[in-house]
Amino acid sequence: MSMLADTALSEGPGALGVLAFRGIDAARFLQGQLSADIEKLAPGSGTLAGLHNAQGRAIALLALARSGTDEILAALPAELLDTVAQRLRKYVLRAKVRVDDVSAAVHVIGTTSAPADASVARVSWGRRHLLFVPAGQAPVSAGTRDRWNLEDLREGLPQVFVATSEQFVAQMLNLDLLGAIAFDKGCYTGQEVIARAHYRGRVKRRMQRWLNPHGSPLEPGDVAHSTDGRTLTVVRAAPSDEGREVLAVGNFSPAAEESAGRREGVELSGPLPLPYALPE
Repeated sequence: MSMLADTALSEGPGALGVLAFRGIDAARFLQGQLSADIEKLAPGSGTLAGLHNAQGRAIALLALARSGTDEILAALPAELLDTVAQRLRKYVLRAKVRVDDVSAAVHVIGTTSAPADASVARVSWGRRHLLFVPAGQAPVSAGTRDRWNLEDLREGLPQVFVATSEQFVAQMLNLDLLGAIAFDKGCYTGQEVIARAHYRGRVKRRMQRWLNPHGSPLEPGDVAHSTDGRTLTVVRAAPSDEGREVLAVGNFSPAAEESAGRREGVELSGPLPLPYALPE
């Protein structure tokens, strides 16, 4: 396996863990639980998907790779593994599928180049890739975690952690712009709210990229504000040469919020460009 700028994502702060969904009903089971169209995934392909509550708010985001006909691997923050596994197991019922935490056996590697070996399970991650590799075969990390996270921010890729679980409706995290929602599939938990927001155009709050020039640390769930007075809730942040870059959710139209109110938290400048356009 030849990879460039490999970054180990299964260790350290914010580590990713891995759940395995195994059985002949694995895809069908996830089809009824997650926002993406899982049954359309061919072996060797992957997608980002959201697990939502009945109000359409994201419990967790899962990077899914179909590693075989009857196996799907999912990378998500290790701090949410137990919550997600327990929640999904409640809905297995008679489906022929097992939900297993395989984080000790399978690690997640971030890379800028996909391996030539087609048997390596992977997910396209913006312009990069997440690879699922046996723990004993995971290469030594050559890239830094901060640099990987900064690229995530610049590509407008959200994440959900314990502090922000069940806080954001799917479109607030731009999941509809990232291919993580299939509006033409059947029902899944939260589907009604997510579809209503889509078809009625009632999404006023969106995730945007901001700069914290002060460099002060910001954690997921922290409150900040923009220079024009918009209240912002931090999704994730990473250090950069200019301070810290931040993905945060707020009204994406300055006119949608009164600027004369109380301004909480750190002031952020921006918004900065994203590689995709927000709806008007």
